[in-house]
Amino acid sequence: MAAHPDERGKMFGVLVVEWRGVLGYLQAYSGQIEGGYPYQDAFVPPVYDYLSPTGYFKCHERAISSLNVRIAELQQLLSQSHWQHAVPILDRQRQRVLDAWRLRMAQAKAQRDARRPCADTQTLSEMTRESQFFKAESRRIRRRWDLVLGEVTRRVALHQQKIDTLKQRRRQASDQLQTWLFSQFMMRNGRGETRSLTDIFAHHDPLRPYLTPPAGTGECCEPKLLQYAYLHDMIPLNMAMFWWGESPAGEIRHHLQYYPACQGKCAPTLAWMLQGVEVEHAAPVQSTGQLETVYEDAHLVVVCKSAGMLSVPGRHGLPSVADILRSRYPEATGPMMVHRLDRDTSGLLVVAKTQEAYVHLQRQFAAHTVCKRYVALLEPLAVSDADIPNRPSEGTVCLPLCADADDRPRQKVDYEVGKEAITRYEWLAPDLICLYPLTGRTHQLRIHCAHALGLARPILGDPLYGHAADRLYLHAASITFVHPATGSSMTFTREPDFFKVKK
Repeated sequence: MAAHPDERGKMFGVLVVEWRGVLGYLQAYSGQIEGGYPYQDAFVPPVYDYLSPTGYFKCHERAISSLNVRIAELQQLLSQSHWQHAVPILDRQRQRVLDAWRLRMAQAKAQRDARRPCADTQTLSEMTRESQFFKAESRRIRRRWDLVLGEVTRRVALHQQKIDTLKQRRRQASDQLQTWLFSQFMMRNGRGETRSLTDIFAHHDPLRPYLTPPAGTGECCEPKLLQYAYLHDMIPLNMAMFWWGESPAGEIRHHLQYYPACQGKCAPTLAWMLQGVEVEHAAPVQSTGQLETVYEDAHLVVVCKSAGMLSVPGRHGLPSVADILRSRYPEATGPMMVHRLDRDTSGLLVVAKTQEAYVHLQRQFAAHTVCKRYVALLEPLAVSDADIPNRPSEGTVCLPLCADADDRPRQKVDYEVGKEAITRYEWLAPDLICLYPLTGRTHQLRIHCAHALGLARPILGDPLYGHAADRLYLHAASITFVHPATGSSMTFTREPDFFKVKK
């Protein structure tokens, strides 16, 4: 199997089915491809094929594309227009003229003030007229420049208004087309019932009754496979999805690795489609791990949590570091938890026992003056370390991050809306590395290690961005901060077991 030449990679799915007492399987790929996939006949068809050149969708899509072309043309004209470039130039010229006139007025006033004690009545009258002239001329100069700048600004504003109007038309047309498209996806479930994607999302979450399906909903492997099985009286038995090919630019996907259904598009859709089907649910999540007290005084406590323990209470109601310490220190004031670690990450946490300590420590974290060192064990290389030419012993990764809205809690690299994320690293051994986060974004260290533009080495045991193992081999080994009461710098260290082994 080879990926389509126009695609970096694609998600594929397989559904094992029973049909008339015979076991078999169906296969599908996510999305639709203009012109079809090279092995189109081997895969189930889309739930709704909207790619017909003469169909409703493509016709309206071409209308939107024509708006895009017109917007781009107008934007180019505006960027090349002498009117737009003239505004800052004219504004600077205006300021220079006004500054020169104000200087001349000040000089003339100084001369009048020097002559005033010895001036006769006629001279004083002349000086008054001179002062009035300078003030009137100053107003005239301002009015002349305001007229010039106003005309230029008006022309630019009219041009920009045309662009904004077209953008609004494009947004409305796109929203209407998406709404129409989702109404065409009539999804079946295991009870033989049918409902559109629009209705499915509208009723999925009672807290968000007007939830709109994300773009691409209904085109993933899972709904395609189930829809085909239902339409042909097949009984779904088992289903799995895997990635084939190169990873997308912003996300992290590994060739031939299995992935669960995405939360944004597939979770609501599958919640409807699997009704009437006996589903084997995963065992409930259990909180694991231990909590060690490293340091304690009247103001704070430093603890070391093991992998598998939540830092703060989660949606499953499992015990957390916050719960344990709140029961251990009932007299503590304030929120206590100054920062947190991912559930799968082990290591040091500093916790405030008073409101004053909490505020003081929070300010340090906000100002990025708290120094943290993590130790991570990375997935082994396919080739020996000696085969990698000139790998630097240390360096910095800068990749902006934001939440993947369609597949939380995953994060992704996004240079447009992502927030700055910086990690300094230092290699200790071929697979062992120290990580120093200079910012504190969600999953920052995990993505900076796994992404192709970062270290291209997932942390061992990372189920989101690498491959699952007995644990996530990421540990917060050291933390340095200023004590909120004494003002002294304090450093605490707890190295992980895998650090001692690999070092």
